[in-house]
Amino acid sequence: MALTKTGMIEKLTKVTEIDKKTAAQSLEKIIEIFKSALASGEDVLISGFGKFVVNEKDKWRGRNPATGKEMMLDARKTVTFKSSGILKDRMNGKKG
Repeated sequence: MALTKTGMIEKLTKVTEIDKKTAAQSLEKIIEIFKSALASGEDVLISGFGKFVVNEKDKWRGRNPATGKEMMLDARKTVTFKSSGILKDRMNGKKG
């Protein structure tokens, strides 16, 4: 099961003892900062967690799966996540 925004807000209210409304507003602001940085092409690095990296893909030739017709697909940006060594160790039961 995935940790959702609602779940994060609930956990945030427990560990910080702030009210739910403040936790929700804070989380929304942090997410908005991430989105703005990534949309402008800036990577987001969170020490001890990982790095969200913006990749630029060139336009490329593809096919419409329904018709088989060739078409040019537009250039686009994608985001990938590279986890830190600390996170990898923690996920694998090592201290970190």
